[in-house]
Amino acid sequence: MHTHVYDLQVERDLLVKMRDGIGLATDVFHPVPKSRNERFPVLLFRTPYSKDEVERDCGHAPWFARQGFVVVQQDCRGCFKSEGAVNYLLPESEDGYDTLEWIGRQDWGDADIGSWGTSWSGWTQTAMAALGPKRLRTIVPMMSGADGYSSAIRQGGTLELRWIAWAFWHAAENTQTELAKDAATEAALIQPTKRFSDWLREWPIRRGKTQLARVPAYERWAFDLISNDERTAYWNHPALNPAAYAQAFAEVSALYIGSWYDSYGRALFELYNAHRAVARRRVRLVVGPWVHSTSSVEQPIAGGIRFTPDATIDYKALLLRWFDVELKGRDYTDEPLIRLYVMGGGEGTLDANRRLQHGGHWRNESKWPLARTAYEPYYLLANGQLATESSEDEAGLLRFHFDPANPVPSIGGNVSSLLDVVPNAHEPHQFHRLTHLERTVPIVAPGGYDQIVTEETFRLSDRLGPLSERPDVLVFETAPLTRAIEITGPISVMLWVSSDAPDTDFTAKLIDVYPVGENLPRGFALNLTDGIQRMRYRDGSGRSSLVKPGTVVPLAITLYPTSNVFAPGHRIRLDISSSNFPRFDINANTGCSEDGVREGKIAANTVHCSRIRPSYLLLPINSV
Repeated sequence: MHTHVYDLQVERDLLVKMRDGIGLATDVFHPVPKSRNERFPVLLFRTPYSKDEVERDCGHAPWFARQGFVVVQQDCRGCFKSEGAVNYLLPESEDGYDTLEWIGRQDWGDADIGSWGTSWSGWTQTAMAALGPKRLRTIVPMMSGADGYSSAIRQGGTLELRWIAWAFWHAAENTQTELAKDAATEAALIQPTKRFSDWLREWPIRRGKTQLARVPAYERWAFDLISNDERTAYWNHPALNPAAYAQAFAEVSALYIGSWYDSYGRALFELYNAHRAVARRRVRLVVGPWVHSTSSVEQPIAGGIRFTPDATIDYKALLLRWFDVELKGRDYTDEPLIRLYVMGGGEGTLDANRRLQHGGHWRNESKWPLARTAYEPYYLLANGQLATESSEDEAGLLRFHFDPANPVPSIGGNVSSLLDVVPNAHEPHQFHRLTHLERTVPIVAPGGYDQIVTEETFRLSDRLGPLSERPDVLVFETAPLTRAIEITGPISVMLWVSSDAPDTDFTAKLIDVYPVGENLPRGFALNLTDGIQRMRYRDGSGRSSLVKPGTVVPLAITLYPTSNVFAPGHRIRLDISSSNFPRFDINANTGCSEDGVREGKIAANTVHCSRIRPSYLLLPINSV
């Protein structure tokens, strides 16, 4: 337990002017010095989620201030008490930079500056760091982005629909005066006749047709994300692609924190490696087994699975140690470059809350990917096997039909913010007094789950039961393992595919299959990681290239990295399909832009798994 050292003085709701004259609402927490000459380093936290609510629910700003830091806490542009219009992440580079410059002009602001925050508040840090501010000394982005086009916003050319969901529920929560919400607008956002989950059943949405039309700033950037499906200059912005600007913050130290079931699981390593390659100061990485959120790191669970009790971190204590070293010059015993949690090896029983006890353990590493990794292909065979030997079949292939009107439902995984406003919503004055968790309800819950569609699963058809029984899911699995196999690292699937459509999607999902037993009478198909690739973006350039129907082409799917021990008796399973909805948008199979396409066509999709066209899963096998 940490002792509060300093008393506080707080300045609230200062309007800090940006270069374009927009004022951002800012609180400053001052520790009361114990001597006349005592000076304090500065911490900056910027959020789109209401600084007042974050303070109420988390209390990080006053807590850090009592430990001897001046803490500056700010509402992002267009959010809550700040002026201007919300415009996705794009303003965060200049607004963050200008806020750092404002700090430097204060009589208390001549000290070194650090920052922290999760998710959007992680992006705010890397966005301003990408502009090379002189006074920023250290950042602690948790669960944040690197290259929004390659992952976290888009992936394999598809759009992660969590961001469009974000626009719907954030617009409802945002109390910013400049939004000029009248009673009808408030009702349309908080008590909508159609929530986002209802619009998903009519996907894609159209401009001017949803409640976002009442808040044009939100509608504008939501459709910017939908329409920018190619890698254009839009994706090179430092706020959306900080990994490309790593050289600009080579003098900034960083502690990156992320997790295997986080929606930024791939971006975490992309940014860490980009920064570490040029860094002239400390760059460290902590990777746990959690889902996306600040509070999740203090819970040893991820959706429907449980880990060992030590699968947590004390978030405030970890940051305090980091900032004490980086900003106050305290002595330290250097941490390992990478500390990660290897999942698996647990009892395999269900706890009192029906969570699978999957287990795991922490380990220190010095490089990513791990230097000792052996990449082994597991070949997809036409009989459904996943084998270490390639097929001898000259014409092996498997075909399925993908109907955009009946996509494969998302069950858990690396999702976040796929939320609805609560049904039967309260009146506005009541709604805004609730916490974020009370104002929203998950459409897809993140984490690890048995891959079975239940009544609670969001889906576009009435079909229930295991995903493995769907005719549009190809299942490949090993024989029961005779020894434990650990995979830790990046994962990819290399396919040979064809389709009777000019464009379609292919998905891949890696699964740890628990055997049937007394504790698990149906077994348990635990999702570990997944990925998707739109066929017209198969060459990796981000430029569209349609395929002549029937042409066989190579296609690579990048899955998010993971770390897991497959225990003896388990099976390694790979599911291949063409949809994972609503985690990703749906391909209409027409070859047209997905922006506004209403009528799709059923595609006959083929995975080739012959001797001359071997499709395989590439796993990072590690010896311990």
